[in-house]
Amino acid sequence: MHKEKLDSVPIFSSLPEDVALKIVSLLQVGDLCALGCCSRFWKELCFSDCIWESLVRNRWPLLSSFHFSSTSTHSPNFKKWKKFYMERHMELGLRARSVEKFLEASSRCESLEVRDYLQAVETLIGTRFGFEDVQRFLFNPQMNVLLNLVGVHYCLTNLGIQGENLVEALRMHDICDRRVCVKWWKVGRWFYGFRMRDESHSRWISLADLATEEDEHILGVLRRGTIHEVFRVQISAIGHTSTPWSCQVTQRRE
Repeated sequence: MHKEKLDSVPIFSSLPEDVALKIVSLLQVGDLCALGCCSRFWKELCFSDCIWESLVRNRWPLLSSFHFSSTSTHSPNFKKWKKFYMERHMELGLRARSVEKFLEASSRCESLEVRDYLQAVETLIGTRFGFEDVQRFLFNPQMNVLLNLVGVHYCLTNLGIQGENLVEALRMHDICDRRVCVKWWKVGRWFYGFRMRDESHSRWISLADLATEEDEHILGVLRRGTIHEVFRVQISAIGHTSTPWSCQVTQRRE
């Protein structure tokens, strides 16, 4: 009888709280929620504000200096950290979908003008996407490569993630070898009082090469402000591992 009572006592409930918190802090969100449904002991730990505050700040570091500096976490009107995390996750998913729809409407024959491309990047900047958000919502291999490119550009220019760290993320999502063609036109130079013809250039580049390119020439072209004589930039992916928008919709419905 005594043995049966001992066996009925949850083993993990006897763990020191700091040890249990350390275990919980190492879990991914999905595993954290699953563990929190196992017992009252784990529910109190897994759904505690200290755990979810850490998750929020780690996933969205750009919010640390912008949002939380003006928001009192002790205010009675402040949302619980878990609720805040879930609502922001849903919000960013919807915003990523709006970027996708915008690019689809803006592209013609899988070709995109740089003004629309940069507007899509600006949307991510305004919403303060984190690296995990970019991977979740923009690095899907079933998406059009132009959307993948927007995510890479944002990581390089706004999150400061580049080199092997970014390439590893691209490789993990099986999109590192996807390629785009960047075309740009430069104003013709003046030669002995005569204006030469406008110059056109084009280059195919993979997402992995863009993430590690040392001279950043193509990234400079995409930024457009780096090279002042460039008056037009166009990005396309025809015939090179691009998923057409129509096929993308079909895949999602399946």
